[in-house]
Amino acid sequence: MQTPIIIATLIMGSVVAVLAALRAAQEKRKVPSLANVLGQGEPVDMRQAKLSRPWSERVMRPMLRKLYRMGRYLTPSRNIEQLQHNLIVAGLPGGLTVTDFLGLRFLMGAVFCVLAVVLMATSQPMGLTIAYSAVAFLVGLYVPNFWLRSKAQARQKAISRALPDALDMMSICVDAGLGFEAAIQKVAYQSEDVLSMEMRRVISEIRVGVPRAEALRHLADRTDVADVSSFVGVLVQADRLGVAIRNVLTAQSVQMRIQRRQRAQESAAKAPVKMMIPMVLFIFPALFAVILGPAVPRLMGMFN
Repeated sequence: MQTPIIIATLIMGSVVAVLAALRAAQEKRKVPSLANVLGQGEPVDMRQAKLSRPWSERVMRPMLRKLYRMGRYLTPSRNIEQLQHNLIVAGLPGGLTVTDFLGLRFLMGAVFCVLAVVLMATSQPMGLTIAYSAVAFLVGLYVPNFWLRSKAQARQKAISRALPDALDMMSICVDAGLGFEAAIQKVAYQSEDVLSMEMRRVISEIRVGVPRAEALRHLADRTDVADVSSFVGVLVQADRLGVAIRNVLTAQSVQMRIQRRQRAQESAAKAPVKMMIPMVLFIFPALFAVILGPAVPRLMGMFN
């Protein structure tokens, strides 16, 4: 029973190696030598140049793009746009595109399926092994979605925490005489957190000619944070009505700090309820064993 599993694993590894080798050979034929392009100088060793790149770019990313078509078949078309939005909200972790992520989904499903077959084939009947492998494939197919959702939620939480401090600094900069774009630029290059990176992108869009209101709306769409959307809406409305930006920033910074304090109080109020589950499952049984354990032999002797 172990021989077919070993053969299947070896075949799968050989296919992956052949695909990677074909991909490398195809890229080597496509990329011309730098010496041929310039007509002078020493020839560039493209093999060493490729080997200097990270392993994920040399092996994993081409493999994921090869598996894109299979992942595309297993993903409904209505979820592609939502997947693209989730990747943007998560900050494109690892430089993943939709193509790479769909290939990653199929790869994770295949890995989980092979693991289930290897673990179950020797101890379970063939029908049960196939059922377990199908379930494992579905689980592996959706594991990247949960990972992407957790990355997006962590990034949104970091933006929500950094927003009140950024508004305070912007308000101080405006009070000091800077314009709104200069205040955003000052805050953007003051730190290296997620919100600062997004504000740098806003500044870049404004510099290339995008209207300020549209650049701010792009910020709200990329972050998908309620506080940022509210802040952008107030700024756009104040810009249309001619309200002073200084007053808007001061009011928004106070409101954001109040909301952050309220969220902290809400999380503190939920803590006892969340602590109840581990206490009931782990702490109370051990406590009962310590307190009532010595009395159990006496009670058994009395009843006997």
